[in-house]
Amino acid sequence: MKNYLVMTSINSPTIAVEKYSAMKDWEVIVVGDKKTPVDWNYADVCYLSPQKQESLPYNMIAHAPWNLPSRVNIGYLYAMEQGATFITQSDDDNIPNEHWGVPRFQGIFKNLEHDGFINIYKYFTDKTVWPRGLPLNKILETPRVQENKKECRVGVWQHLADKDTDVDAIYRLTSNQHIYFDQNEPLVLSTGTVSPFNCQSTTFQKDVYVLMYLPTSITPRASDIVRSLIAQPIMWQHGYLTGFTPPTVTQERNPHDYLKDFENEILIYLHAEDIFRITKNSLRDGASMSENLREAYQALINKELVPKKEMVVLEAWIKDIERIAKQ
Repeated sequence: MKNYLVMTSINSPTIAVEKYSAMKDWEVIVVGDKKTPVDWNYADVCYLSPQKQESLPYNMIAHAPWNLPSRVNIGYLYAMEQGATFITQSDDDNIPNEHWGVPRFQGIFKNLEHDGFINIYKYFTDKTVWPRGLPLNKILETPRVQENKKECRVGVWQHLADKDTDVDAIYRLTSNQHIYFDQNEPLVLSTGTVSPFNCQSTTFQKDVYVLMYLPTSITPRASDIVRSLIAQPIMWQHGYLTGFTPPTVTQERNPHDYLKDFENEILIYLHAEDIFRITKNSLRDGASMSENLREAYQALINKELVPKKEMVVLEAWIKDIERIAKQ
């Protein structure tokens, strides 16, 4: 098995980079940007400098914008081309803890069943906290959720983060308490049960790689959430589910302007449910993941929730995925 961890960074090598690079059986890829120190280098890390990226044979190169986290798409493609069995994305401020690891992708897991959104954080802490991207009208809801254990095929594992866990700007502006989750067993969401997942510590298995696409024309604070709301109904059509693990990293968050974060999260505050519903209604039975990904983005473009220019980048991504799959 080839395990790859991909991240972007505009900083000098961090403690997280040091920890990841020392892990046995993992290859680390860092995707540089125009703001990354020009002399970035670290032992046992594959660094894709801007110059190296421009030499790669990907259609995405001509369309992926600089100085945005979505530049990580280039790293995804590079890992796929190296034969990655699965790909974990992390941030350079997420430090792996003693529980680091990825559960198997198929097996018997505790399963949560509900028709609609749930607050997954409630299953790992009794604190009042919610994941970024949870519709605001769901924060105080206590939906009836059926719990059981059954055989599950997981497409994506979201790994929770301790301390500066992933929350929205409303939480940070009104509470901003550090969160340390319980080390409970992993949970898998049944078909129809949805929770946003982020790009900060997330593992995709090979069969769903095309759904890793991180949109480039949406603000970074909304981009990965939109990806998650698109990916889940597409995965359901192909028999894959989303799982959540207890914390495997501790986030020492880089400085943020919370009001700026709030502004950049407006799309998901107002339209998370719309994005999920429109995506779900756009999918065609029997279509491939790539085809349904196109259908979803076109439907969102038609509703003016995603800029039209996103389709150009998406098409380049799909062409690159198809070329790599044929190798």
